[in-house]
Amino acid sequence: MTTPYSFAHNAYAGDLQGTWDHLIDGEESGVTVHVAGRVMLLRTQGKLAFATMRDSTGEIQLFALAAVTEGFDEFVKLHLGDWVGVAGEIVRTKRGELSVKVGSWKTLAVAQHNFGDKWSGISDFDLRYRHREADLWANEKSRTTLARRSEVVRAVRERCWAANFMEVETPILNPIPTGASARPFSTFHNALDSEFYLRIAPELWLKRLVVGGFERVFELGRVFRNEGVSPRHNPEFTMLELYAAYWDFEDMMTFTEELVAGVAVDVLGSTETTYQGQPLSFSTPWPRHTMAELTSGAVGEEVSVHTPRVRLAALLAERDVEVQESWGEGRCLAELFEVSAEATLWDPAFVTEHPVEVSPLARRHRRDPALTERFESYAVGRELSNGFSELNDPVDQRSRFEEQARLAAAGDDEAMRIDEDYVRALEWGLPPTAGLGVGIDRLVMLMTDESNIREVIAFPTLKPLRD
Repeated sequence: MTTPYSFAHNAYAGDLQGTWDHLIDGEESGVTVHVAGRVMLLRTQGKLAFATMRDSTGEIQLFALAAVTEGFDEFVKLHLGDWVGVAGEIVRTKRGELSVKVGSWKTLAVAQHNFGDKWSGISDFDLRYRHREADLWANEKSRTTLARRSEVVRAVRERCWAANFMEVETPILNPIPTGASARPFSTFHNALDSEFYLRIAPELWLKRLVVGGFERVFELGRVFRNEGVSPRHNPEFTMLELYAAYWDFEDMMTFTEELVAGVAVDVLGSTETTYQGQPLSFSTPWPRHTMAELTSGAVGEEVSVHTPRVRLAALLAERDVEVQESWGEGRCLAELFEVSAEATLWDPAFVTEHPVEVSPLARRHRRDPALTERFESYAVGRELSNGFSELNDPVDQRSRFEEQARLAAAGDDEAMRIDEDYVRALEWGLPPTAGLGVGIDRLVMLMTDESNIREVIAFPTLKPLRD
């Protein structure tokens, strides 16, 4: 079958439903429209045929009559999933269904695969994720979720612009893995005869732009971490990172809560929603607790970065966590928080004062040099954002990188490497600056009531099928 190269489309189903809602049963509008979409349902009643056509905005009924519709005999042979373009008058049937009375029509594309049961859609999870193009038609919730993701990203971007942040783009291919503690993906550049790494985070590039005089910058982009796959993790995901000169971590916490609460209002119409059947409130201000406070409450005794390592290790062992020889008190405290207190944080809250040992890019706390001015926000028991007063002392930064290199030599494949270019950039002078990273996929999960990160990514990473 030869299909047309184009179709003179001028109307959408959703718009028609709103524009012509005043038509009474049996009334004709006298207005001809050209609509296009997929046939999702088709039934024939002698010389009449009714089809449900779906486009990106919604559905509308196609009403075909043997005496009116060109090629009626072929129309009733359409397959579910076929794309059609239809020219016809807007009418409301005697049974009250707004319809396009089909005058002429064309097959625009033929669906050669079954879309699944018209009521339940495609239920095979592997098929849904490998062929999202089919899932989006067969499962309305999939379309709604991805459409809302677009709304969330737009709202985030517009709020950053409104706060005078400039959007920038930084390299995805990096000569060394840097910007965060994670295992990288590596590749090889033939022309440069060099190994490169997909970026773990754009952090160091963005701070170099602040050094260069751009006082507020942000980037919305993909980052890559060669780690496990789970309902909360995908190897490539979308991150918002932004930096503001002259701010500290307190300023950035205020911005973070206002950003997320504002996006909730933009997208959901309210800061109050439900997640997996439980109330969830984004209303501000969010509670702020230190890591030591939350961990102490969870384990039933006072602990901190100054607690002897042997005691922290014993508390971890009680929770079946194997303590590595390279872990100091700071890493032990962070691990203890993760296994004991993290899951208790339902409504958004900030966890502050992370140990220096697990915060190689954060500035030391002004009251306790063993801690940093770092925060993470949590919601529904999972990390949503990470931010801190940025370390701007090149001497201290080099020392932190050297400690990371020591950990890497000891077998820690998530430790950072020394980034000489970044240290040199700091030598040019980074003003007091605060930074923020927000996991967009996890934010979308909260805004769409999804428990699996794959549902909010159009094409999640899957293990390739083997022939």
